Amino acid sequence: MLAGAVTCFAGYRLFRFVLAIWGFILGAALGSSMMGGDSAMGMIVAGLVGGVLGALALVFAYFVGVALVGAGLAALIGHVMWDQMASADPPSALIIGAAIAGAVGAMVLQRYVIVVGTAFAGAWMMIVGGVTLASATPVVKAASSDVWILYPLTPAPGQPWVLVAWIAVGLIGTAIQLAFTGKK
Repeated sequence: MLAGAVTCFAGYRLFRFVLAIWGFILGAALGSSMMGGDSAMGMIVAGLVGGVLGALALVFAYFVGVALVGAGLAALIGHVMWDQMASADPPSALIIGAAIAGAVGAMVLQRYVIVVGTAFAGAWMMIVGGVTLASATPVVKAASSDVWILYPLTPAPGQPWVLVAWIAVGLIGTAIQLAFTGKK
């Protein structure tokens, strides 16, 4: 929750630090997913190695990180818009095109993309952390059985308030960051 709060409310000011946090999380998710589920120690080691590599990659590739944030936001928006129009998955060409346009747009509107991206990513991290802390289910069991954790647009079963809370906290984080960051 602390990392989420830092990301949500000070993501622009501490962007390199935030990139390290998210690089670690994404790298750990990718690294641990490459291991079989039957080896807990293998998943932990692969997660740690992947996390360190992911953190280093995003910190040293600052502009790539900005472009990835823009590409990710554009892909998310493309998915949301397609879900409103059709019940099937969107065509890959649409998502790839949206990601490319988002990456280019992120480089042009860098400050605003960083502010909005970090506010909503941090808000999601805070909500997932809060739900996990408030849950009677142990963290390891929750992480292995609750698929919704990584997907903001698929709220937790029986908890439709999660999507509303994510949007509200993300908007608050955006407003705070825009109010307290310089207009470079």
